[in-house]
Amino acid sequence: MRAVLQGMERAARAPLHTLPVAQARAAYEAGAGVLELPKAALPRVEDLHIPARDGHALPARLYAPTEGAPLPLLLYLHGGGFTIGSIATHDVLCRELARLAGCMVVSLDYRLAPEHRFPTASNDAWDALQWLAHHGARLGADTARLAVGGDSAGGTLSAVNAILARDAGLPLALQLLFYPGTTAYQDTPSHSVFARGLVLDATAIDWFFGHYVALREERADWRFAPLNASDVEGVAPAWLGLAECDPLVDEGILYADKLRAAGVPVDLEIYRGVTHEFIKMGRAIPEARQAHHDAAQALRRAFQMD
Repeated sequence: MRAVLQGMERAARAPLHTLPVAQARAAYEAGAGVLELPKAALPRVEDLHIPARDGHALPARLYAPTEGAPLPLLLYLHGGGFTIGSIATHDVLCRELARLAGCMVVSLDYRLAPEHRFPTASNDAWDALQWLAHHGARLGADTARLAVGGDSAGGTLSAVNAILARDAGLPLALQLLFYPGTTAYQDTPSHSVFARGLVLDATAIDWFFGHYVALREERADWRFAPLNASDVEGVAPAWLGLAECDPLVDEGILYADKLRAAGVPVDLEIYRGVTHEFIKMGRAIPEARQAHHDAAQALRRAFQMD
């Protein structure tokens, strides 16, 4: 991990938060594959669109490791602080999850801030999950075995989706959360300890959230901060994969504790010595490859595939 950080320092690229949003998105996409594993070839990769509540067609990409029999389905929501990130930036990761778990993965391009502020991303994610539950069979999915997952901001959206699914009576097999954001304010100890010098720092977090949430009451809304949800009893079982050296690690642990206190089955893994974004560094970081396998095994267990 230290070698990766030193390499980033030598590259001397402008921090994303110093760029206009469009340039930051392009820069993130351009660098997304540098430390990724080679792209896994799958027999089925298809682009499609999923309708949002306002009629907007949300781009999505389907990954399937086999053809024929219906497969359990994971809706994947990418990270990027609600401001950057896309299907393209998380293509390799979604291929790995599909390959290792043996399930179908649908990756969603939910709408980003600042063009689309809170709660658009949350609404888009929920609209996509509902649509897949009702129409996934036509894609070859076994909609009786449905999960939601994501990293960072996508982990936040996944946790929110799990609560909305419970309220709607939509059963989920699993919520798969890589270092999710869960707090209204960045005031946990890890936000101070890891505030600068690593992949995600305090200035970048402020930049992301400044685009996404404008008002104090929006930060307090549980759809931005799932730790503020009044009740999480009965939500889907959770698998959380956290990075030890990450501003978000404490709030991930707090959310795991909140779920456990409500009687929700929780599997928590903290990967030692790694930073935020590590799961997209499989070429350089063994813990990334381990996290891929651990997450895939959690999906296989939840989908009762073993």
